[in-house]
Amino acid sequence: MKSKIKHVFFDLDHTLWDFDKNSGLTFEKIFDLNKIEIEINDFLPVYEPINFNYWKLFREDKVTKSALRYGRLKDAFDGLGVLVDDAVIHNLSESYIDNLSTFNHLFDGTFEILDYLKDKYELHIITNGFEEVQERKLAASNIKHYFKTVTNSEMVGVKKPNPKIFNFALNLAKATAEESIMIGDNIEADIEGAAKIGMQTIHFDYKNSENNHSYKRITNLRTLTTHL
Repeated sequence: MKSKIKHVFFDLDHTLWDFDKNSGLTFEKIFDLNKIEIEINDFLPVYEPINFNYWKLFREDKVTKSALRYGRLKDAFDGLGVLVDDAVIHNLSESYIDNLSTFNHLFDGTFEILDYLKDKYELHIITNGFEEVQERKLAASNIKHYFKTVTNSEMVGVKKPNPKIFNFALNLAKATAEESIMIGDNIEADIEGAAKIGMQTIHFDYKNSENNHSYKRITNLRTLTTHL
């Protein structure tokens, strides 16, 4: 693999940027600011699977960005049996986006692996996240300078696993699928999507979920050195 690969593409959320940790801290902050009296340890277990499902619907163009931002909160509050006014939910959804990039914890080993890779390969990002938020995350976490190109779904008009976003990213990077590898946490969006257009892949299974699939898999970013 090492001799063929020239371009390394990363997903951002749940791959380099520790979304779960940063999101939890953001909710603590905005609940305090908006005087929402819900324990964060009660909220997150209800919210996180709802958010995951909304992002799947968003990838499949079954909900809009605004519907995702509102619906994931509304459904979580309903699931907890807490009545929250619609105006407050809309305010919270905006406050969440505004504050999310004020926390920028990265996965263990992020800087080390990017420093290891930067002189050997050209590095890139492909993300389904919202453009304005992802740019802030990259800058605030001090990793933007590692990446030659950043492709997000809003630029392309489609989301991973649609082949158009991968082909757009390859063209932007002046790369071919055969000389490129995709590293991400989501089997459907990152791994299967990239594999279908001929890219090599590595699944970053940060939850160590022992997925029964045939793709290369790591549970710690530092172990990328054995593959690249």
